[in-house]
Amino acid sequence: MSTRLEFNPKRLSLARRRRGMTKTKLASLLGVEVRSVTAYEGDEFRPDRERLRALAELLRFPVEFFFGDDLGEISPDIVSFRSMSKMTAGQRESALGSGAIALMLNEWIEARFDLPSADLPDLSQEPSPEAAAETLRRLWGLGELPVKNMIHLLEAKGVRVFSLSIDTEQLDAFSMWHGKTPFVFLNTNKSCEHSRFDSAHELGHLVLHRHAGAKGQEVEREANAFASAFLMPRASVLANAPHMATVDQLVRLKAYWTVSVAALAYRLHDVGLVSDWHYRTLCIEIAQRGFRKKEPREAPRETSQMLAKVFAALREEGVSKAIIADALAVHAEDLDQLVFGLAITALSGGTSNPLPSRKPSLQLIEGGK
Repeated sequence: MSTRLEFNPKRLSLARRRRGMTKTKLASLLGVEVRSVTAYEGDEFRPDRERLRALAELLRFPVEFFFGDDLGEISPDIVSFRSMSKMTAGQRESALGSGAIALMLNEWIEARFDLPSADLPDLSQEPSPEAAAETLRRLWGLGELPVKNMIHLLEAKGVRVFSLSIDTEQLDAFSMWHGKTPFVFLNTNKSCEHSRFDSAHELGHLVLHRHAGAKGQEVEREANAFASAFLMPRASVLANAPHMATVDQLVRLKAYWTVSVAALAYRLHDVGLVSDWHYRTLCIEIAQRGFRKKEPREAPRETSQMLAKVFAALREEGVSKAIIADALAVHAEDLDQLVFGLAITALSGGTSNPLPSRKPSLQLIEGGK
């Protein structure tokens, strides 16, 4: 424990919320009254050395985490959460706590690498989500071509992409602006097709709802409409999809845009290639064949280009995952959960060499080209 730094009650509160615990639950595990936990977090009095060690063990954070400056926490008001009805308060708090750890990791990386700046226009004044998707495709030079890799495209445009922690896997995705930097958090346990739609959905929030908290069913419908149009441009769908398609045809066609069978059926109905009655029939058959739970002919999972390059460069410098975790005063498992499914290159091994002083500029290839 450092003698130069003082106990920070805000860090205790963050750690508790990161683990999805209420004050009552933590007090019960700690064997104290709730009033004591409230006092610790309110800085009325501080835990002694033995109690602090117990807190660190229960919350799975190093003792050193509870000392130091305030961290950049995330207000629920600026976050776009999908599937709010499925979330418990604890899951939401855990996801926001995970996001705070991601901000720390991102700040640590940005101090050592020159990452792309955000290139996301404000499209809130566009007449419709579809018009916004068309405008963004034009600004980014994508034309009508399918997006090859959504994560690569987002990263090339300055979006920081992290994974939702394993213990919040009931969440779909969320996004936010932190200062001038956009962030997207994805559930990497989902199929590639569903994860791509989540990426496009969150991109919709970032360009359509930047100046207001994205809340409610209406903004979710707008983000869904944006994602559908962004991934499957109207002209491209009209040129490549048949009228009154069957489910088997959808299974073959979906590979062109790398979308789910259900998303493609919806888009065909949206652009007028499928009638209301036929769309209902398709939805029934898709559900009966289990395609909503298990995507047929699932595409290979997309991964992060930025994180892979960062980790590879750090490994060459002898910087291991343990060194990064120590620098951030977190356990390695919290870093693992932020990159789970996104970076194949693992930060293993390494030495105790000093952290790299240079700031290499990462060259990222846009996934849409």
